[in-house]
Amino acid sequence: MIDFEYKSSYDVDDLRHIVKILRGEGGCPWDREQTHESIRREMLEEAYEVVEAIDEGSPEHLKEELGDVLLQVVFHSDIEADAGRFDLDAVADRVSQKLILRHPHVFGDVSVSGSGEVLQNWDKIKRVEKHQETVTSSLEAVARSLPALWRAEKIQKKAAKAGFDWPTADGALNKVSEELSELRDAMDGRGDVQEELGDLLFACVNVARFVKADPEVSLKGACDKFIGRFRAVEEMAKGSGRELDAMSPQELDQLWEAAKAQR
Repeated sequence: MIDFEYKSSYDVDDLRHIVKILRGEGGCPWDREQTHESIRREMLEEAYEVVEAIDEGSPEHLKEELGDVLLQVVFHSDIEADAGRFDLDAVADRVSQKLILRHPHVFGDVSVSGSGEVLQNWDKIKRVEKHQETVTSSLEAVARSLPALWRAEKIQKKAAKAGFDWPTADGALNKVSEELSELRDAMDGRGDVQEELGDLLFACVNVARFVKADPEVSLKGACDKFIGRFRAVEEMAKGSGRELDAMSPQELDQLWEAAKAQR
């Protein structure tokens, strides 16, 4: 029998105990087999599901998904505790120390005029804390595991703080045109298509930054809009007794324009 007390309500300590049971002798074979690497993707997926719950505006869904992320934190910490390196309390200590250090206007005697100065101080403290002696080192520190659009945005913001930026959005837009031209050349055999496509996407993110639009949110909206219009195209095709794959590009384009006019 496992050492466990059933309750009507559980707290964080109970969660730690449950994970310890699952990963211990007589626990769950699957849980005992997992490593940081084997459940790496689960951490990412759970974080995205939290964002989806936030977008839905559902507190109940958000509570559930935050619990799944918390489980990942406790699980990874328990793996390290078994290895004798650190535990969940050490994780909490580390982030607490970081919060105190990075908020000298709350826990120290630093005065700030507003949130803008708070962010400036945060960046300065973070660079000292992480021994980032150059701007390049701060760019390199942006997590490679981030979605590429967000990573590009963070890199560009850090470079801009060092003065490496277009004076207006026009410069960023002109760069998009330049990169588009270079992509066309590459597609004609005069360059690396993947490299030039990356440069074009990077330039588009720069425009998003200037107009204060989240590139991930913008692309998500474009995906949702495409699905909505594609649904309309498919419905119109079926309404005429046709299948999409039997229609010509010209016919599909006409349906697409009709779908755009509906929305």
